[in-house]
This record gives sequence, structure tokens and C-alpha cells, in this order.
Amino acid sequence: MSFLRSKSRRRAWIGLLLWPAIFSVAVLPQPARAVEPLRIGYSDWPGWVAWQIAIDKGWIKDAGLDVRFEWSEYSGSMDAFAAGKLDADMVTNGDALVMGANGAPNVMILLTDYSNGNDAILARPEIRSVADLKGEKVGVEIGLVEHLLLEDALRKAKIDQAEVKLVDAKTNTMPSLLSSGSVKAVGAWQPVVGQVMSENPGSHPIYTSAQQPGLIYDAIAVAPQSLAARRADWTKLVALWGRVVAYIDGPSTQADAIRIMSARTGVTPAAYTQFLGGTRFLSLAECRKTMVNRPGFGSIYGSTQNANSFNIKNGVYKNSQDVERYIDTSVVSSLFAKPQ
Repeated sequence: MSFLRSKSRRRAWIGLLLWPAIFSVAVLPQPARAVEPLRIGYSDWPGWVAWQIAIDKGWIKDAGLDVRFEWSEYSGSMDAFAAGKLDADMVTNGDALVMGANGAPNVMILLTDYSNGNDAILARPEIRSVADLKGEKVGVEIGLVEHLLLEDALRKAKIDQAEVKLVDAKTNTMPSLLSSGSVKAVGAWQPVVGQVMSENPGSHPIYTSAQQPGLIYDAIAVAPQSLAARRADWTKLVALWGRVVAYIDGPSTQADAIRIMSARTGVTPAAYTQFLGGTRFLSLAECRKTMVNRPGFGSIYGSTQNANSFNIKNGVYKNSQDVERYIDTSVVSSLFAKPQ
């Protein structure tokens, strides 16, 4: 027993002797953990390629942000987001729902644009209007955005979707599919639209997204946990979008904007200029207005409700999504808050 007490006392004395050293180590400032860069997926669509301007001009770094934009094919970026390899992805509002329904929660914090003609249903010369598609075969990537566009066109022409035979094919194969003669029309987005018409002389658009503004919005969809942890950084990034749009729209800067965007996609500036009119870039003020909750295509809520109905109807997913959970207006709204 005395040995144990003696051993205990020795430990106590050693502890007292070492306490100043232990205390000094404990209170020394520890090096801050390195913050990982925000990882954002983007692909070949003008409203997303536009971010290349902020990248090349150094605006992101100037804002004190560490962001890694990761370029890939559209479906590849969605897969990367679903796998947790990205903090955010640039997608259509309908595809934000698809990702969420399949286990990749996300919230849209910024609308970059809406399609204003760059998505199209293109037909062979003998097809003069959407009405002529009744009883014919049409190539689309079933369940994706051009299928949504076709459904809108058929609805306006009072044609039931069952009266058209859909041929499921990847969007990048549409030029050859139309050339094969096995379909009378195809759905595609730019730059594939241009390729379809180039490889199929006489083919022409019979319906485009310009005929239903707001049918297809494009957005930055962020993982909720990233938004919660890095809200200040996301707010800084969103604030830069206003500068990007101004650079694209500015008479003295537009040529340089087109040069940067065309270089990213590997086409000539002259070719890329043709894409700009088919994309309606949204300023931050316009984005804020579009994020007001109301029915109709003038609101991201109404448009996304329409996309949700389409997805359910066509078996893209089974359970209807709570659209409001996919939209966070607070980041954009905070940029317009009056200083206290």
C-alpha cells in the first residue's frame, strides 16, 4: 500500500513540475487547417462557359476565393456530383430534381440563364411544322431536357405524346441519327444543333426554347452541407456573376468575352457569337426577380414544378419532389440587402 501511495506522489510531483510546459504547449496557437477549394462542375453550355471569363480574368482569386472549376461532359459532371466529388454542379432546373431524387441533395442558389433558342427540335425538309410529326419517329434523349421541349411543342400543337414514336438516343448522336433517315426529327442543344443542320442540308428548327421562355433554366446547384459550411464563399462567388454578365453584354468587352468562351469550347469566336442570342443571360437583379415564388415559367418555382410533373409522367423518378426545397433565394437576396 505504501508503495502505491509513493508511486502516486511521484506522479503528482512530476505532473506539477511538467505543468508549465504542458500549459505552454496547450495555449500555443495551432496552425489553421487548410480549407479545401470549392469544386464546381461545368460543361459546354453558354451560361456555364461564361464562368471562364471570371476564371481567366482572375476575378475569383481577387475575391479571395479558392475555387476549382472542373470541366467535363454534362452527364459526367452530374455523376461526379452524385459521387460527392463536387460541391456544386451547373445543371438545368429539371436535372437538379433528377439528381436529388436519385440521392444527391442540392439547392439552386443562382440562375445563370434560361434557354432562348439554343435548344431545338430539328426536322427533315419535308416536315414543315410540329403538326407534321403526328405518327412519325422523333429522336430525343428520353427523360432529358429535349424530351421536355418536345412535349411542350406537342402540347401546343394539340398532339398527344402517344401519337409520336420516340427513339431514345444520346444527344451527340443526333446528327447521324437524322442523316440515317430512321427519324423525321431530333431534339438537340447547341452546339449539336449546328452540327445537325450542317450534316443534314435542308434540316431546320420547327420548335425552339425561344417559343417558351423559362421552360429551361440553368443554375448552380450546391450540396446543402457545402452551402451551410461555406455560405460566405458562395455569396462572394454569386456576386461575381453580375460582373460576368456585364462583361458579356458590354459593347467594349463583348468581343473579349466571346474570345474567352469560344477558346474554352474549341470553336471559333464567329461560331460562338451565334450561340449567345439563344441564351438569355440573367443579371443578378433579373435572377432575384425570377426567384420569386409564383406559378408560370417566369418563375423558377413554376418552371421547376412543370419539370417535376414531366419527370413523374415519364418515369424519370417515382416520387414527386418538393420543389421549394431545391431553391434557396437567400444568397442572391443578401446581395441586395441594405447595409445596417
